[in-house]
Amino acid sequence: QVQLVESGGGLVQPGGSLRLSCAAPELIFSMYDMNWYRQAPGKERDLVATITSGGVTNYADSVKGRFTISRDTIKRTVYLQMNNLKPEDTAVYYCNAKRPYITYWGKGTLVTVSS
Repeated sequence: QVQLVESGGGLVQPGGSLRLSCAAPELIFSMYDMNWYRQAPGKERDLVATITSGGVTNYADSVKGRFTISRDTIKRTVYLQMNNLKPEDTAVYYCNAKRPYITYWGKGTLVTVSS
């Protein structure tokens, strides 16, 4: 069974930073597009950032200029660097690996932005 393991969530004040990590198996990491989604209480799960297997990145408008997605090939880890965090960024963040017809999810990590 494929496991995506997220870490790095926590409580941070508005304007602060956090870095989320997602460790993936080699086969997944090298061949799948990797994504970060988030789901706030009472809301749908939304795509936050994508990095393709070729390294192309894309971001939701709400996080452009504040969040950066990257991947470390040696560590088989995808990162989401989150800067200038806002209360509206509070959500459970999920790592996702996707190819046509195949999707894997991590269990999620909670990010709370509050003073």
